[in-house]
Amino acid sequence: MYLGLDLGTSGLKAILVDETQRVVATAEQGYPNPHPHTGWSEQDPDDWIRACEAVLDSIAAEAPQDLADLRGIGLSGHMHGATLIGADDTVLRPCMLWNDTRAAQEAAWMDAQPGVRAATGNIVFPGFTAPKLLWLENHEPEVFEKVAKVLLPKDYLRLWLTGGHMGDMSDSAGTAWLDVGARDWSDGVLATGHMRRDQMPDLCEGAEASGDLRDSLRQRWGIRAPVVVAGGAGDNAAAACGAGCFAEGQGFVSLGTSGVLLSAKDSFAPDPATAVHTFCHAVPGRWYQMGVILAATDCLNWLSRITGQGAADLAATLPDRAEGPGSLLFLPYLSGERTPHNDAGVRGAFLGLDVAHGPAEMTQAVVEGVGFALRDCLEALRGTGTELTSILATGGGARSRHWLEVLATLLGQPLALPAGGEFGAALGAARLGMTAAGAATSEVMTPPVIAETVDPRADLAEAYDRAWRRYRTAYPAVRAATTP
Repeated sequence: MYLGLDLGTSGLKAILVDETQRVVATAEQGYPNPHPHTGWSEQDPDDWIRACEAVLDSIAAEAPQDLADLRGIGLSGHMHGATLIGADDTVLRPCMLWNDTRAAQEAAWMDAQPGVRAATGNIVFPGFTAPKLLWLENHEPEVFEKVAKVLLPKDYLRLWLTGGHMGDMSDSAGTAWLDVGARDWSDGVLATGHMRRDQMPDLCEGAEASGDLRDSLRQRWGIRAPVVVAGGAGDNAAAACGAGCFAEGQGFVSLGTSGVLLSAKDSFAPDPATAVHTFCHAVPGRWYQMGVILAATDCLNWLSRITGQGAADLAATLPDRAEGPGSLLFLPYLSGERTPHNDAGVRGAFLGLDVAHGPAEMTQAVVEGVGFALRDCLEALRGTGTELTSILATGGGARSRHWLEVLATLLGQPLALPAGGEFGAALGAARLGMTAAGAATSEVMTPPVIAETVDPRADLAEAYDRAWRRYRTAYPAVRAATTP
């Protein structure tokens, strides 16, 4: 048996599979995500431990004999978080998460330093880990002085599972301290960020062993034999493992809390100026590039809160098939934006509001605005020389046929919908647990069965293209109006 643990922004998901990848049991446990000040997004790392205990207790109650045969664990987690621990492994403060933008000034300063982009292959975005430590040095120096290790969120969970300070290449690539081409910490960039190598965890590939499950935890859940814990991956690399995206041009679009357009790469070929992320994949000798927007389904959740209608109810106001763009325009920059703007200060907007507009029109505008932002990501990827040859559609937003038709038309490519079952980051983590225990990557990390394909609407392509070009012209004006 093999266990995948996916540490998400709102909760932890566990999936237990057998050697054929048949799902035996699943469990989920949520936790809060406080926003104590504008631009702040934090979490208590101890909540992750309590969630892990809860999901394992649940699986142990549902399938005790299966859990007893556990042989490997894989980890997936939200990237860029700064989990700060002292010399005795105690947590020094709440973890600053990926969507925390308080370190925008520090990020801009670090990004401008010589050699940083060349080593990391990326812009230093405000949500990355390194600028958060510069912010800490400037604003909480007494905490900064006590930092013995900086761990990414899933790697703090690993510390509890194994007792070791380890990280993997894919997740560490999002810190702005890793030489992404060399797959090692960059001493020069660490020094630029006022950090040291001894404050970093040791590194391994995501499909390799990072340690063994502690005996006390094995005994707690009745696990009979030693259990290897894989290096694991950042959430998007883990999702690529779950979707079997490894060859050049294989990719997926994720309509989750954030939005992602990802393509696997055979080589390291960054272009930081495009604001495209270039990170290590979870397996050796592979990388991936992705455009990221900070709010996708989160935009619909926001509209749900302000209208008092459920997100599913709002989505139900859309026709099953796309009918062309509406007159109302929405810019989805509710928390700033990454690709292609690298702008933590810009904020979202509706343009063209009319007295006749209601929740249905606003919902359509939100769906289209997210689609326009992902088209921006596609153009940014193309700017690096990357062309997607196949795209899977994943995430909660992929349940909307209307949204998929809009997106397929804007991207100009069919979107493949996997058949029912697990294929996301949790399965990808379990697959990494299998490889760490000795399974062959080529045999384990296969693409999912495709249930159907949503094709672009040729009859609406020109209209959506015109609407996207109108959307692009709005950014400079909205930025000027919303940024102090």
